[in-house]
Amino acid sequence: MVLFRTQIHPAPMHRCGVNADRQDVWGQGLTLTNRVTARVTPTICVYLRPKKQNKKLFTRHYVRIMNKPIGIFDSGVGGLTVAREIMKALPYEDIIYLGDTARVPYGSKSKETIIRFSKEIVEFLTEREVKLIVVACNSASSNALLEIEKIYNNIPFVGVIRPGIDKALSLAKKVIGVIGTRATIESGIYSTALGAKFRVVQKPCPLFVPIVEEWLLDRPFTREIVEFYLKEQRKERVDTLILACTHYPLLKPVISDVMGEEVGIVDSAVEVARFVKMLLDKNGMRNKKRRPQYTFYFSDVPWFIDDMVERLLGRKVEIRKADFD
Repeated sequence: MVLFRTQIHPAPMHRCGVNADRQDVWGQGLTLTNRVTARVTPTICVYLRPKKQNKKLFTRHYVRIMNKPIGIFDSGVGGLTVAREIMKALPYEDIIYLGDTARVPYGSKSKETIIRFSKEIVEFLTEREVKLIVVACNSASSNALLEIEKIYNNIPFVGVIRPGIDKALSLAKKVIGVIGTRATIESGIYSTALGAKFRVVQKPCPLFVPIVEEWLLDRPFTREIVEFYLKEQRKERVDTLILACTHYPLLKPVISDVMGEEVGIVDSAVEVARFVKMLLDKNGMRNKKRRPQYTFYFSDVPWFIDDMVERLLGRKVEIRKADFD
């Protein structure tokens, strides 16, 4: 089984079943199975099976793709929460991470700028031959994902929006709260997906990202800021709260304390890791029993980044400076 290079783009936010005729792919003797069913992310990966005469070619191609790393990118260090969960769920996978710390935050940028930054990062990752790219940034997932999928249609992408929405739908009772960057909230992607069934209370929290980037998690003023932003969520009696930014799980202890134990907190990082594992398993692309290699790039490498990465991941990893020129 390998990942199909051509992506299928059905209507977003729905389960999708796609009927396809058997056909040769790439002229390499690989054929598309009759039916594909997948959860839209929105990229769909499909199964391929080899023709008998090309089994050796298929095996070499399969192993080559399977051993490629998973690419992950974020505007800064927030995506490390996603990387950490993927490392737990898929302990034998190589990972290449890129945090755009020189241009963080994305949440205050225009859609056009977020798309441009995302294109540059995807180009960087594809040059390193990753087999899948996780867009571990809600601002990029909500504003740039569809655009980069169209351009780089030879590789599957996984955003952080859909897995979090699925989890929220399974937990919610009446009112779903969404907190994220201004760019994510103003994209309308959460209200569109959830508004038909639940009342949705959204709130941009622009100070959360710099608090995390500066590692000010346990300062007294951090709780005051969290209480300020979540005032409306508490007033509206939100029963499920989506952390719609991958930086926010690092504030989850104080957020949970402010909201109360009766409120379900949706951590998209955990849900994305589960989805990636399911995707690789479904396509027979998960590595087993091998020593993984982790490489973490940052577009700016401040003096504290080594300590921060080690704290978040619970281990030392190789850190490099990324240049887009």
